[in-house]
Amino acid sequence: MKQLMKSFVRPPSLANLVANQLREEIIDGTLGFGEALSEVTIAKRLEVSRTPVREAFARLELEGLVHSAPQRGTFVFSVTRDQLQAICDARVVLETGALRLAVVQGRRDLVKRLGAVVGKMERALQNKDTRGYLALDAAFHQALIDGAANAFLGEAYQTIAPRMSALRTRLGDHPSQVEKSFQEHRQIAQDIADGNDDHAEQTLIAHIGQKEGSYWSL
Repeated sequence: MKQLMKSFVRPPSLANLVANQLREEIIDGTLGFGEALSEVTIAKRLEVSRTPVREAFARLELEGLVHSAPQRGTFVFSVTRDQLQAICDARVVLETGALRLAVVQGRRDLVKRLGAVVGKMERALQNKDTRGYLALDAAFHQALIDGAANAFLGEAYQTIAPRMSALRTRLGDHPSQVEKSFQEHRQIAQDIADGNDDHAEQTLIAHIGQKEGSYWSL
């Protein structure tokens, strides 16, 4: 943790550094769903006091990545089937709306952004870089949100984005689903480039909706 701080001219707070580290560990699967988090253990591992760890827990709880239970402690989030369905439903509403807005804001720019991500995705798959691919998966969907140029939509999306990133990591154990995911991303980008927005939207719904197979197999 001390080495991390040296790389900043104006170092962020210790709480931010701890939160960033724990967020990464939750997203990459180092910390498992439902895993108990110990202030003492984490403080010792990251060479900080318990106060920034406690503050980091509070920040991550706002993001939905951890939850605190009175008299029990703090735990990495876990997802029930009903909660996953609700997340998928929220994504459909937000991302299809973002797609429509992004096309209006500028189709050419959106096509360029999505095409660049899809190209990187293909290279990641060729290199068997699953972790890199999954990060690009998040970038693809974020490009739709950013393209909408609506701050309120962006804020709403961020309430579920960290949990979706953690869920995506678990897809690394399902190579066939990763390949399916890539083909759907490429189709969405191509449809938008061709001006076939209705088909792009339908493909997006099939990709992220509650019936989509990738997350149900977790």
